[in-house]
Amino acid sequence: MSSQNVSKAALWTGWVITVLPAGLMIFSAVVKLLKVPDVVKGMTDFGYPQHLIVPIGIVELTCAVIFLIPRSAVLGAILITGYLGGATATNVRVQNPGFFMPALLGMFAWFGLFLRDRRIRSLIPFWK
Repeated sequence: MSSQNVSKAALWTGWVITVLPAGLMIFSAVVKLLKVPDVVKGMTDFGYPQHLIVPIGIVELTCAVIFLIPRSAVLGAILITGYLGGATATNVRVQNPGFFMPALLGMFAWFGLFLRDRRIRSLIPFWK
């Protein structure tokens, strides 16, 4: 298992940090799937046609769920990085001052994974 040789404190802290971006993405996906009127307006303001809101929600939900499954968490982090990179670019394109929020969520996703997965620690050796 990838959490071997990781302290309990690091493991739990990693999971707490992991749940933040995953939970926000799941919430965001659900409101897209339910086509909440404010979300539909926001998506169209960002330049996305209404018929793409549900597929985007499905992609977002899939990325978050894959990220929460320990065996596929690294793949999930990669997928989240791509998804949130697109969200960051969209926010920059429309000159939204909160453009950094999706990038910040991506950093939280990787930091949570870094704390709970020794494979990521070996790739990014901040400390031993």
